[in-house]
Amino acid sequence: MRALLRTLAPFAVAAALLAAAFAFVFYSAALPASLAGIKVYGPYIVFALGAALATGFNRGRAVFALLALVIAYAAQQGWLQQGLNAFPSRVIYAGLTVFVPAFLALLAVLPERGALNRHGVVRLSVILALAAFTAWVVAAGQGEIADWAYRKHLDPAPFSAGRIPQLGLAVIALSVLAAMAAALITRSAVAAALAGAIIAFAIAAHVPTASVTFSVFTMAAELMVAIAVLQDTHRMAFRDELTGIPSRRALNEQLAALGNRYTIAMLDVDHFKKFNDTYGHDLGDQVLKMVAAHIARVGGGGKAFRYGGEEFTVLFQGTDADDAVPHLEALREDIESYRMALRGSDRRTRTKGAKRQRGGWRGRNAVSVTVSIGVAERNGRSGTPQVVIEAADRALYRAKDKGRNRLSR
Repeated sequence: MRALLRTLAPFAVAAALLAAAFAFVFYSAALPASLAGIKVYGPYIVFALGAALATGFNRGRAVFALLALVIAYAAQQGWLQQGLNAFPSRVIYAGLTVFVPAFLALLAVLPERGALNRHGVVRLSVILALAAFTAWVVAAGQGEIADWAYRKHLDPAPFSAGRIPQLGLAVIALSVLAAMAAALITRSAVAAALAGAIIAFAIAAHVPTASVTFSVFTMAAELMVAIAVLQDTHRMAFRDELTGIPSRRALNEQLAALGNRYTIAMLDVDHFKKFNDTYGHDLGDQVLKMVAAHIARVGGGGKAFRYGGEEFTVLFQGTDADDAVPHLEALREDIESYRMALRGSDRRTRTKGAKRQRGGWRGRNAVSVTVSIGVAERNGRSGTPQVVIEAADRALYRAKDKGRNRLSR
């Protein structure tokens, strides 16, 4: 459930900003005269702040998404708010409704590569190429291309309603779906923000002559991207990249806020170095992911963290050791009974004779791992979280000395 909420949180932020944008447009006339400049210069201000933030964290996708959005706003200010009757305005409008959503979706699908490097140059070149193509169509008077872009393929409403060409509507719909799929697969806040930004841009483009609406929804799209940079940065700082569970930094913050009653368990994968040497680091990483997935589902209100290497921590707040131990024993047994197929980097190839069942793989080429667990609770002798962790660590070594695959207190 917590993983689902983390995945949906960026979409919730985008939805909230869209709602705020609608409210702002509705009440924009009530703004005091001193704030009237926000309607015109707001997108440029948000772009500058967001681009500085994204560059500081080396988030190239966000930098170029913000650049595409601010260029679209500048084009609206320069050519679209006077109307779409002139040939240049029609071409620029069609280009924006096709190229901006497609480019944002492309950024959502592509991996993060930073900004100030050759990958950034390539992405900037794409923006310049699209702008150059639009300028060429206008300068050369390529009416056939413009007519093709505005061609109607479906007459019934809502396909024929509004000013956005049907080609643009199709690209917008496909771009939103692609960005949302990328966000759900990669769990990237930036990809989710780009899906929201495409929707915000589509709303703005629906009324290209309404300067306030275009400005406000462009700001909303830019804010989505800027906030997503912070969300992704927070995730990288406080969640372990390999296993997806909270990292040691997150554990330290939790420890600083503990009350007077808690239990801490330290878990270690038995013979992990030998397993790595025998089967390779790829399968070793799969073992850590599997163990982390089991630990994340521990009962009793326990919270899982990756402490480092093959060592994990489970924190039970407001729980004594006697209440935590049954849940930890169940966890140890679940991990022991889980079988993993011996597969390397080729994850698509099934090992002959192996069959996927509840509890893992069954077959000749399947292995299992075990964990040892040390448990300690806060008491008169262990009064601070660090002392409790040290006590749990000593209990962990006792469990290993007694033969591993067991729990010790």
